Amino acid sequence: MVMSGRTRALARPERTCVGCRRRAAKNDLLRVAVVGDACVPDPRGTLPGRGAYVHPDTVCLDLAVRRRAFPRALRAQGPLDTAALREWVEQGKTPDS
Repeated sequence: MVMSGRTRALARPERTCVGCRRRAAKNDLLRVAVVGDACVPDPRGTLPGRGAYVHPDTVCLDLAVRRRAFPRALRAQGPLDTAALREWVEQGKTPDS
């Protein structure tokens, strides 16, 4: 049994949501990757390249878009299309579905 250094809880990967900037378990967040000039959901985490993580809800997605967090986190030049990502989130899918 692996323990985290600070608590008695089991160690598990954590990531930071680019929208709200809160830390959460990796499996609670949706990985986003760049394909061409668009942000696309990567629920399995298998797309190549740099990834960013966001809570799969419209509030965090809107915050990330408004703050221009995706191009910064993904180190992409210029604005990125988030239509596919928004559609995925609005359908209410979860990262493990």
